[in-house]
Amino acid sequence: MEKLLKSSLFLLLMLPMSFFAQQTVSGTVTESATGLSVPGVNIIVKGTSNGTTTDFDGNYTLTNVSNENVLVFSYVGFIPKEVVYTGQGTINIQLEESQNALEEIVLIGYGSIKKKDATGAVNQVSTEDFNKGQISTAGELITGKIAGVSVTSGGGAPGEGQNIVIRGQGSLSLTSSPLIVVDGVPLSNNNVGGSRNALDFINPNDIESMTVLKDASSTAIYGARAANGVILITTKRGTGQEFKFNYSGSTSVFRPTDYVDVMDADQFKSLINELGDQDAIAKLGNSKTNWQEEIYGEAIGYNHNLTTTGNIGGFMPTRASIGYTNQDGILKRDNFSRTTGSVSLRPSFLDGHIKVEVNGRGMYTENTFANRDAIGSSVDFDPTQSINDANSPFGGYFTWLNSEGVQNSLAPTNPVALINLKDDTAEVRRLIGNAKVDYKFHFFPDLTATANVGYDKTNSHGRTIVSDQMPSSALDWNGSYSNYVNNATNKLFDAYLTYNKDIDKHSISAVAGYSYQSFENDNYSFDSEAQEDGNDFEFIDKWKSTLLSYFGRANYNFDDRYLLTATLRADASSKLNPDDRWGYFPSFAVAWNIINEDFFNSNTIDQLKLRFGYGEIGNVNGLGDYNFLTRYTGSRSNANYQFGSGYYQTFRPEAYNENLKWEIGKTLNAGIDYSLFNSRVSGSVNAYLKKTEDLISYVTIDPFTNFSNGIDKNIGDMENRGIEFEINVAPIKTENLKWNIGYNISYNENEITNLPDQVEVGGINGGTGNNVQLHKEGYAPFSYWVYKQVYNEAGRPIEGAYVDRNGDNQINDDDKYLYKDPNADIIMGLNTNVNYKNWDLAIVSRANLGNYAYNNMASSKAHENRATANNILTNLHTDYFNAGFQTITETNLQSDYYVQDASFFKLDNITLGHTFANISEDSNLRVYGSVQNVLTITDYEGLDPEIGGGIDNSFYPRPRTFTVGVNLNF
Repeated sequence: MEKLLKSSLFLLLMLPMSFFAQQTVSGTVTESATGLSVPGVNIIVKGTSNGTTTDFDGNYTLTNVSNENVLVFSYVGFIPKEVVYTGQGTINIQLEESQNALEEIVLIGYGSIKKKDATGAVNQVSTEDFNKGQISTAGELITGKIAGVSVTSGGGAPGEGQNIVIRGQGSLSLTSSPLIVVDGVPLSNNNVGGSRNALDFINPNDIESMTVLKDASSTAIYGARAANGVILITTKRGTGQEFKFNYSGSTSVFRPTDYVDVMDADQFKSLINELGDQDAIAKLGNSKTNWQEEIYGEAIGYNHNLTTTGNIGGFMPTRASIGYTNQDGILKRDNFSRTTGSVSLRPSFLDGHIKVEVNGRGMYTENTFANRDAIGSSVDFDPTQSINDANSPFGGYFTWLNSEGVQNSLAPTNPVALINLKDDTAEVRRLIGNAKVDYKFHFFPDLTATANVGYDKTNSHGRTIVSDQMPSSALDWNGSYSNYVNNATNKLFDAYLTYNKDIDKHSISAVAGYSYQSFENDNYSFDSEAQEDGNDFEFIDKWKSTLLSYFGRANYNFDDRYLLTATLRADASSKLNPDDRWGYFPSFAVAWNIINEDFFNSNTIDQLKLRFGYGEIGNVNGLGDYNFLTRYTGSRSNANYQFGSGYYQTFRPEAYNENLKWEIGKTLNAGIDYSLFNSRVSGSVNAYLKKTEDLISYVTIDPFTNFSNGIDKNIGDMENRGIEFEINVAPIKTENLKWNIGYNISYNENEITNLPDQVEVGGINGGTGNNVQLHKEGYAPFSYWVYKQVYNEAGRPIEGAYVDRNGDNQINDDDKYLYKDPNADIIMGLNTNVNYKNWDLAIVSRANLGNYAYNNMASSKAHENRATANNILTNLHTDYFNAGFQTITETNLQSDYYVQDASFFKLDNITLGHTFANISEDSNLRVYGSVQNVLTITDYEGLDPEIGGGIDNSFYPRPRTFTVGVNLNF
């Protein structure tokens, strides 16, 4: 046994030496015109079968090469190049583009394909096309870049996430967000406490490309989690042989652009004096305080990244990076700090038969969350009052007091006190990585086995401390403390076989495999106020869900003319009962490359491909766990039941629905891909129809039929239909001047086609339990459900006057109607890049047409009686000067007067840079400046027309950002 161990150890030690002993040449293949790497290039020793191909980053390694061998580099769309090998360790090649366009490689899930061979609706945006400027999260890289893809930030907070929607609203109550896959690891849609968004773990500087799969024929390989599309994020890999370094850094200034329109001190004082209420007049102060200016201010942000790429031992391409971001928010005391690190290793062994890919990245963030309650309070607070009051018992902050000397319970709290007297901080640690091994069988080289193991672990710890000086209506207020610890674990195992075979004019590619993914959450929280009140003060929440899958896909290509793709995925989700747990989701797609037909002869058209696809996808994303089981919740300690002299905790059953099953989306897609004038003009057109059946929604049910008055239930159907158009033009392409223009436009229409019972949604401020949106058959989801306002001859709304739509001489819910919805009918993106010698200019703009917003800031804060109600003074929204409403009622809150056209044009980004080439040997420096959120043109009367969900209430303003930065390669 000892002899065997020594022999094995000797072989292991000698194995690496065998690699170095071989005559090996490696290098990188790039495009001469742009310097970009070219993946998939064939390199072969002329007259032999000894060869290899470049990887995704254009790198290659070729062994068993002898002096005087001729190496042939070839790739479709480029002129082949031959090089004589004379013992060089490195040969870097630049290929000249031929008359045919460059055929880029795109990811399609568990594999890749040449874009010309893709049969589905697939878009890829790479590093050179990403949005520039101050980019904190991944979604910002592709805003406005892809037709049918809407990317909307949740607001202007630092590190704020984006709401990404592909081809419109996908569900009524389940998530409509796409599946995000990072280096082959599908992420959970859940966001742990203390984290600003689910994608803040990844440094945008580490991202190489983002591929969007839009139709069911391309997303079906991911099954149930792909109901709303898929975004594949590929991070950067190691390149070249010698280690090279890159440093990028930037400094940004963030400035508020606008405030909610409320009365200033003079306007408000004039109003109170006009009302003639002596008690109210006596309460007026002598200050002129702009409360919004007091809580918002200019903010600073910094961003630093250091990266190295190279090759270890000639067989292990390596990339490592560290990054640091520190950004203040324009809402004072808001801060986002992130430190990231990543490593990518891609060794290959046994002449490329074994390829290993290891990716690991870690993230540590520290968040200081500003008190967003101050946003609404700054709109409400009396502008004639000063910030401080020496007689205030609450830290010297002016406070509306009642007769007992504590804060009036109906009064807004001093906004500056809210900012300064609450500390809300959290730390989040996240580690995500995967190891993938590809083995090309020696005895059967057409077959490759792949195993991929992924692990995603997140831990967060946060606490909230409210000072005992914070204004409060509680007589015994002494401050509060709460904390939480969240742990989330995502484990993945994939195993699949890939078969590739070319026989004469026939090309076959197939993949079949198995996937297992589990999601676990373990949460703990503590509340000091509950403890003082004698209630339960510690809470534990644990849950786990799993997804078990089998999948297969086959691609067939005949003579580069006729293409066929067929996919089947079977998913079993633990969120559903055992009888309905398994879902089977097929898809197929066909394509015709007309350009390759013998009868087609054109000197103008480079590519013309027709596509048609159909697919079915399930959805339970966002559905709670164990909803099909009877669950019990324990009573609080102050609600125990007495038996004799003892008190006992009781348990009550929760609502359940054992009949829950998959939402099923069935999608048809027809498309055209085109390229003209040697790729100077290219793009695509897509038309689609998606029918979602068995929609899941939370609905009200009859009394005594369950343990609650509402449950999640499969209740209806919905249709999404639309058309997308993309065009990319290179009007000028010379040695010194290159100009590219990209434009996309999409039209989408959603309609609920079957819904037995209408469902009220869209809660608003200004009353208790008021909703302003409705799901109803025959209309778009989240349509506004409102009264039709009556106007006078001057065009002003008449308070309390609404159209009696059913003619019964009374105004009630029967007179409401569905009017507009928050989702844009048309989304457009226009971007342009100009390179002149060493100068570069990039401009990005967007437009949304047909989207409407409910201005809740005006509807709830512009009524005259509000100014003097509750024995305090409260500021009014300036819409009071337009409407002149006296009181707030349920009917005027639900008037269509407040549903406003929120169509907009936004100039998102302007970036200007200059590159200083060869500042030293193998070094160059780029210096740039950019402005983000440059301009917004809209008729919307609120703060910002781009409101997620369509209800404008206490929105965190998006700042205008000025950035200067450098990028140094050495």
